[in-house]
Amino acid sequence: MYYDVFNGDADGICALHQLRLADPRPDAKLITGVKRDIVLLSQIPLEPAESLTVLDVSLDSNRQFLTRLLESEHKVFYIDHHYAGNIPESANLFTHINPSADTCTSFLVNEILKNRFIKWAICGAFGDNLHNSAGKMASELSLTEGDITKLKEIGELLNYNGYGFTLDDLHFHPAELYRIVRRFEDPLDFFATSDVLKVLREGLHDDMAKAMAVKETITPNGHRVYFFPKSPWARRISGVFSNLKATERTDLAHAVITTGKDENFRISVRAPLDNQRDADKLCRRFPTGGGRAAAAGINALPSNLLDDFIKTFNSMYS
Repeated sequence: MYYDVFNGDADGICALHQLRLADPRPDAKLITGVKRDIVLLSQIPLEPAESLTVLDVSLDSNRQFLTRLLESEHKVFYIDHHYAGNIPESANLFTHINPSADTCTSFLVNEILKNRFIKWAICGAFGDNLHNSAGKMASELSLTEGDITKLKEIGELLNYNGYGFTLDDLHFHPAELYRIVRRFEDPLDFFATSDVLKVLREGLHDDMAKAMAVKETITPNGHRVYFFPKSPWARRISGVFSNLKATERTDLAHAVITTGKDENFRISVRAPLDNQRDADKLCRRFPTGGGRAAAAGINALPSNLLDDFIKTFNSMYS
């Protein structure tokens, strides 16, 4: 059995799609979930030894499960752009990891494939809020402004679908969405013919309208915090809304705090786009936190730590 393990957001889907366009594995078992469901290697059985590709999920968050898989002689090809920590030494582990703030897993796959499916890499980057990097790459292809706008919308809509606390919050299961995407070598054909984007576009429009009615809380340093209610629309829109606000004010840090089903809080953090630093360091200070320098989050912050988070957010971006 071969396993394809990938984050259920735009970057994970577009990264895997590029790889499988180059090296099809139609019988691979897909392991994925909502965007924040990142401890995906826990789902891989230890016996017998298998081979797997892992895309766009933190090695550091999966360390104990990766170690067990390697000890069981699994062969693992790992591509990612999140904080990894110390990478295990094993003849069975092959890595391509770069935590730079201006890259994403789709870009890393594109490097490996030498631009073979570069338009899908651009979609993944737009979805990951790397608008400058994605726009620059698109301009080098001499794409029209209209085509760039389409690639941007594909990335943002695929990314929107990945947000939610559970799979029930999503419009499409990420594995189902990937199976639809993989029919298309050119994302512009996907844009022109797929009904999936219409569903996601309408959902995004409705959810964003509710989000835009939420008033911001200004911190002492001028950065912005938003408190979202315990509602499916809030769980779906938090990441895309965070990206929108970060793009709107590139000099400010942003935090979107969504009330969870168990009264804990899920938090999305965006560092200022003008100074993409320390979002991962901030979130890793708290239970269930992680991410990358430009964008990070906390899956389940206990309510008694909320004030500490706000204070740390303020001091980190003072």
